[in-house]
Amino acid sequence: MKNTISFHFDIIDCRILNVLQEDAQISNAELANRIGISPSPCWRRVKRLEKGGVIKRRVTLLDPAIVGLPVSVFVRVSLERQIESALETFEHAVLSRSEVMECYLMTGDSDYLLRVVVADLVAYERFMIDHLTRINGVASINSSFALKQVKYRTALPLETLE
Repeated sequence: MKNTISFHFDIIDCRILNVLQEDAQISNAELANRIGISPSPCWRRVKRLEKGGVIKRRVTLLDPAIVGLPVSVFVRVSLERQIESALETFEHAVLSRSEVMECYLMTGDSDYLLRVVVADLVAYERFMIDHLTRINGVASINSSFALKQVKYRTALPLETLE
């Protein structure tokens, strides 16, 4: 399990991060202007946030439906045994699958919760039969299909830190 690293934030850092979470392609000059500081200290702050691991990477978000992956499936997986080797086997297997967008080790009725994106039901069936059911130690799989995405965010709620 990874340790949580403490990082000192001030209000300027939070403002920078809020803007970058919404537009990672913004120029340093525009970012500095929106935050209300000059470009040089803004650039230094962004570099400090990157070096400190607060900013992990910058990505482009795609529309799943437009690129042909409109089906989201939430999959609850239970293992036969919750021992370290079984957990490692399962995690290694799902890390290699591009359909798995998110994977969480859970408490409660199932051991893992996955979010899987696929083109259609046939593609999900193939993923489940050819990959998920073949992972050693899987005891049960329970799938729920999303009918509509009501809310989706990638930006963390940093206003709670200000």
